[in-house]
Amino acid sequence: QVHLKESGGGSVPAGGSLKLSCDASGYSTRDKCVGWFRQAPGKERDQIAAIDTADGNTFYHDSVRGRFTISRDNAKNTVFLQMNRLTPEDTATYRCAADLGECGPRGLRTVGVWAQGTQVTVSS
Repeated sequence: QVHLKESGGGSVPAGGSLKLSCDASGYSTRDKCVGWFRQAPGKERDQIAAIDTADGNTFYHDSVRGRFTISRDNAKNTVFLQMNRLTPEDTATYRCAADLGECGPRGLRTVGVWAQGTQVTVSS
């Protein structure tokens, strides 16, 4: 059974850091595009970061570039999102997702697998 499982969400004060992990089981993320979307209440869902596990190319939304870093461990079938200098505007539900194939010019193109989501709350 294909499954993506996240871990690492939680609550931090502004300026703090969190690291999210996305573990894939029953599914190989090799040569796939994997990334994170986030959605805050009343706002649209945005793709904020993605990585092509084949060549390591990364993609970032302008709102997180320079603060967030996405990386992968292909041996462990895991992708990480290191989030630094968090602000209250980063508060949202974060969902890991994997594409059916490689990344496009802007990251994920067709999501084949979604994780359930994890809450990130940043207090001011």
